[in-house]
Amino acid sequence: MAKSWATFGVDLHVEPTGPQVRRGLTEGLREAVRGGRLPPGTRLPSSRSLAADLGIARNTVADAYADLVAEGWLTARQGSGTRVSERRVVPPAGSPPRRPADHRPPHDLRSGSPDLASFPRGAWLRAARRALAAAPSDALGYGDPRGRVELRTALAGYLSRSRGVRADPERVVVCAGSSHGLRLLAKVLRARGAKSMAVESYGLDEHWRLLAAEGLVTTALPFDERGTDPAAGPTDAGAVLLTPAHQFPMGVPLHHDRRAAVVDWARRTGGLVLEDDYDGEFRYDRQSVGALQGLDPDHVVYLGTASKSLAPGLRLGWMVLPPGVAEEVAAAKGGVDSCGVLDQLTLAEFIASGAYDRHVRAMRTRYRRRRDALVAALADRAPAIRVTGIAAGLHAVLRLPPGTEAAVVRAAARQGLAVDGLTPRHRHPGAVAAPLDALVVGYGTPPDHAWSGALDALCAALPVGDNGSGILFPG
Repeated sequence: MAKSWATFGVDLHVEPTGPQVRRGLTEGLREAVRGGRLPPGTRLPSSRSLAADLGIARNTVADAYADLVAEGWLTARQGSGTRVSERRVVPPAGSPPRRPADHRPPHDLRSGSPDLASFPRGAWLRAARRALAAAPSDALGYGDPRGRVELRTALAGYLSRSRGVRADPERVVVCAGSSHGLRLLAKVLRARGAKSMAVESYGLDEHWRLLAAEGLVTTALPFDERGTDPAAGPTDAGAVLLTPAHQFPMGVPLHHDRRAAVVDWARRTGGLVLEDDYDGEFRYDRQSVGALQGLDPDHVVYLGTASKSLAPGLRLGWMVLPPGVAEEVAAAKGGVDSCGVLDQLTLAEFIASGAYDRHVRAMRTRYRRRRDALVAALADRAPAIRVTGIAAGLHAVLRLPPGTEAAVVRAAARQGLAVDGLTPRHRHPGAVAAPLDALVVGYGTPPDHAWSGALDALCAALPVGDNGSGILFPG
């Protein structure tokens, strides 16, 4: 009969084999060590404790331990108890292979992540304590699929004040990040009969794959110096996905004429505009561009997330939805809330207490210093490189000489630097314009102590000029 026993609070399933208790226990423990379920160094419970847990005689356990010590599987020392031996364990045939070690590059300038070392742990912990102390008991139940009302209310007030969003808590739906929100919206669009969605020529390939997996064909809109041109898009699309405040990754805001044009398109066709405001908090050299949703909350869906302002690991995002759409999205989400309620309550308290605003302002200053250091270093050490898209956000686009993008990415890898080229990941396959050679450099990713090293590695990988016969690289 299978038994379970606890090792300092950790359960282990033991399957004794054969009719004899001692032999069965010995073999069960041996297999737990051989199979890796008991790693080297693990301290086993005392013979008295294990005997009580299994309902067998203490001498039986002591004898089984002694057998395994004699075989070398266990060690027993006075004062340190019985432990699994520090030895190389060969897993049995047919065991799944171990995952390879995660060999991360020394430097990482890929876009999409903030400085995780700057997460406000102390302030977050204080907010979590206050939120948990004040939470009603029913908050720990399955909950409203739209999310906790405390967070929806806090978000409605914050987004109205900081981004110009016209928000009602009843039309806010909490989701597990922007990808989750986009997937829910795709399900709603498909249920409405939509077959395609217009997207920007430059964006995130993960979003295009996600939409395709939900059965929506994505068609690319033209792009120029004024941003995406929605007027030239397909007339039969069920929705348009845009990053109007700070186009990702090119970094330009959508021109005001085109903002009006895309809202007119939605009113005329009954389609939806999906506004991804992925880094709306971070503006440096110009006034914040208000949310497009403020022009027409009946036709624009506003998507936001804590992934850039706090950390993607929180898995918290939100949608402000037009009337009727909120109910459809909540139904697509399921009958219960699928986002962690304690983190929702903590974020609500974090916003309401002013801690969120203080954190964003502090990070805005820090990221601006990094951006300025990046621009200064490139001007000094790689003057042939033009930097664009730096008035806002957490990344910059480095324009490269034609035909050099792949070579620069390889040179960066030799410097121990991970960085994304523009074309492979961020250019839609259906984009009409000729590909641009560029890097998308995420200056928010490294912690402060690693920033200067990452900057040195980047500059060492970039071309320094043209001698008339070809592009020159450092070294």
